[in-house]
Amino acid sequence: MPDPQALLRDVFGFDGFRPGQEDIVNAVTQGRNVLAIMPTGGGKSLCFQLPALLREGVTVVISPLIALMRDQVRGLQEAGVSAGALTSGNTPEETAAVWEALERGDLKLLYLAPERLAGGGAVAMFKRIGVRLIAVDEAHCVSHWGHDFRPDYLRIGELRRALDVPLAAFTATADQETRVEIVQKLFDGEAPQSFLHGFDRPNIHLAFAAKNNPRAQILSYAAARRGQSGIVYCGTRAKTEALAKALSDEGHNACAYHGGMEAEDRRIVETRFAREDGLVVVATVAFGMGVDKPDIRWVAHADLPKSIEAYYQEIGRAGRDGGPAETMTLFGPDDIRLRRSQIDEGQAPPERRAADHGRLNALLGLAEALKCRRQVLLGYFGESAEPCGHCDLCENPPETFDGTTAVRKALSAILRTEEWFGAGHLTGILTGTATDKIRARGHDLLPTFGVGKEYDKRQWAAIFRQMLGHDLVRPDPDRHGALRMTEAARPILRGEAGITLGKEAISRAATRTPAVRAMVSDEDAPLLSALKAKRRALAEAARVPAYVIFPDRTLVEMAETRPQTLDQMARIAGVGAKKLERYGATFLEVITGAAEVVHPARRKLAGRDAGAVFDRLLAVQAELTRGEGGIDKVMSCTASELAKVAQLGECDARALERLLGERRAERFGAAFLEVLSGAR
Repeated sequence: MPDPQALLRDVFGFDGFRPGQEDIVNAVTQGRNVLAIMPTGGGKSLCFQLPALLREGVTVVISPLIALMRDQVRGLQEAGVSAGALTSGNTPEETAAVWEALERGDLKLLYLAPERLAGGGAVAMFKRIGVRLIAVDEAHCVSHWGHDFRPDYLRIGELRRALDVPLAAFTATADQETRVEIVQKLFDGEAPQSFLHGFDRPNIHLAFAAKNNPRAQILSYAAARRGQSGIVYCGTRAKTEALAKALSDEGHNACAYHGGMEAEDRRIVETRFAREDGLVVVATVAFGMGVDKPDIRWVAHADLPKSIEAYYQEIGRAGRDGGPAETMTLFGPDDIRLRRSQIDEGQAPPERRAADHGRLNALLGLAEALKCRRQVLLGYFGESAEPCGHCDLCENPPETFDGTTAVRKALSAILRTEEWFGAGHLTGILTGTATDKIRARGHDLLPTFGVGKEYDKRQWAAIFRQMLGHDLVRPDPDRHGALRMTEAARPILRGEAGITLGKEAISRAATRTPAVRAMVSDEDAPLLSALKAKRRALAEAARVPAYVIFPDRTLVEMAETRPQTLDQMARIAGVGAKKLERYGATFLEVITGAAEVVHPARRKLAGRDAGAVFDRLLAVQAELTRGEGGIDKVMSCTASELAKVAQLGECDARALERLLGERRAERFGAAFLEVLSGAR
């Protein structure tokens, strides 16, 4: 079996595993059934890609989106791995190349959408090509409880049984109900070896803000991050187009993306986003799982997501390279009413609707949190944490007040109007505003009329929004969104419980310093720009995303450490053997101003112990080119021969003679053996 550490370094360009990866890689490599729940950006793909290279046969990777599969295949091919995808987006030539590689027995990873399993011949085909492992990406799609249910994922368990091969399932978000269903559907209820790794993404700054002219808020937020790649999620297709235009009018490189666009137009946006630096995509959730761009610096929500899982998935698109990233989510009472009505008007059974309300409640609890948001978010996923110190609430602790009296007044107004009216009408009653509608219904004669004059209309809107967030009231779809009390409100109304509310505060998120400025010092910034320019040129020539050449974090390390030789370049994280050979000299020239002239055989040894041995052998050879006395006929070994000698393990004179021939072994053998002996 190949050495995992060597493959990790030479193929993927990493000196070591990220926390938790090595145990998962070992379990998958050993052929165990595995369920791994890891945070977005935590390195899930490596946990099935590396075992695929360590195991015999083909690994089938079942993944939900074409864009995601194509990105991973491109990255693997750049690293020298034989991988392919069979998707509806393939050209005939791409499909033919995949089948030829399968027939030759060269292909190690085959990516498929779950819909490909619908055909009756899938099992026979997999047996014929020698499938030995199934990897399932985004495994939560198998669950009705998950937020991205895909019916064809239900066929995967049957496929595993038919092939009798191990299965490794991966997802970034799965609550307890979803995990149980994944085990039932994929593993027939037999518990796989499970890995649950922390959901914390400490590099992502969390922030929420109440809607107050949301278009202006988004424009202001984007303006403070001009030139950085970002995503703005919207609740409707029309809003994506309007907001993308507004951003473009403000001078941003922005475009819209939604499910109503033609397939070709969507592909163009996906390609632009992958290849262009600083593009802002304004999208519906249709843009979600297909995004595998590592250097997205910010994600904003112009509308409240539908659940805390959806929120976590979407903000997880930011900062996948581990660099600083920011998020900001706008929300308001209209969002809450919309999400409640979508749940209540859906076709799901009652228990599912109750669970969906619970998930929405968790997100609203995060939005209305009065303590560290990261604590609240991780608490939902069953993790405890200390205050993070750098979310919006830690940076600017919210002012709070005892809202018990205000909430009791609001609940009283709801009851006295028999739960038939929304927040606007109720606010008029509480503030003593005798509108025609209020007078016509006699609501100006109610005991609650004018009892809330201590707050203005804007402040009551905030109170009602927080009441919705705390699930004290819900909009009733059968009463056109009128607010009705929940059981949670009754103890407060009866005076048996109190509640603390947050005062309205203008969000300071838009004034934060753009995160990209913190990535390098002012001294290194010009070199980083030059490295990015070279990367962009290479990416455009190869027609691949820029990060496939090198991700941002690799260029940042180059700019900060400024390697002077290919050996030093090989130590940069993300520079594997294949990429060093392909791009090392080019980027070294940007850093040093001149290319290092290195024989290809030596270049392949860069960053390895054998490289230093090669250099010593070369120096010894130079001394003996004309023999020990300097008067013999000129003689030397080729660079390829020296490279082979440098990589020898145990070595003796006879082995050298077989490699170099009798005459060269006589001239150089003893000196070479001394070098090799000193290297051990």
